[in-house]
Amino acid sequence: MRKAMPTRVALFLVLLYLSTACSEFRKIQKSDDWKLKYNKAMEYYEKGDYFRSIALFEEVLPVTRGKPEGEKAQFYYAYAHFKDKQYILSAHYFKTFYETYSRSEYATEAQFLYAYSLYMDSPIFSLDQTSTRDAIDALQAYINRNPESEFIEDANKIIQELQVKLETKAYENAKEYYKIGLLKSAKVAFENFSKDYPDSKYNEELRFLKIEATFKVAQKSIPSKQKKRFKEVIELYEKFVDKYPNSSYQKRAEGFYNSAINQLEKKLS
Repeated sequence: MRKAMPTRVALFLVLLYLSTACSEFRKIQKSDDWKLKYNKAMEYYEKGDYFRSIALFEEVLPVTRGKPEGEKAQFYYAYAHFKDKQYILSAHYFKTFYETYSRSEYATEAQFLYAYSLYMDSPIFSLDQTSTRDAIDALQAYINRNPESEFIEDANKIIQELQVKLETKAYENAKEYYKIGLLKSAKVAFENFSKDYPDSKYNEELRFLKIEATFKVAQKSIPSKQKKRFKEVIELYEKFVDKYPNSSYQKRAEGFYNSAINQLEKKLS
């Protein structure tokens, strides 16, 4: 029983503090003094209490519109959402800020944080990548408008990271066509991937899979189309070995190449 006393005392003190804090917050909310609310909103923000900070800023913003405090309130209102990990909302409010206060000392930072919020909202590569593309566009726009900004290095690094995510998404999508047997669609996806990401580390594998897919399509084709498609296998193989002379896929690719030659010889005999 004696050991439980310190825990009970600590719990009582926590509850007392929360009760006092809630009571103080409610009094501030009921106040007609917007300056008090503004100062307390900033104070809550600095303490990391973003819920209360946001609540008070929402009451202050309409009153401070056109006043010197309005600019700062709008900026920290957006920042409080960002700190609270409400990235869709923070993106919206940062964009609203730099469009409204384009000459503000905070405008450049707000534009970067708008793009950064979109970046933070970007999901894993397997999900829809709309927000990823939006983030890349926003970051590129930021770089173009602010070439001397302190955030340029970060912006470029984030763009590279997001482009890798899009590349991985495109790679997985292309392979998925192949896995489920949609070979013609897979071939198109492999070609598009190579055009969109010419320097990708995945191109070696996908070019090999294109050889394999083309060979399988040729096998299943009607006789009148087989000759052309087996020739395509040979052409793809020759380009592949020129590009990747030491590829780990070379032996398997050569197998399709030899089989294509054999099929063409049968057609000619």
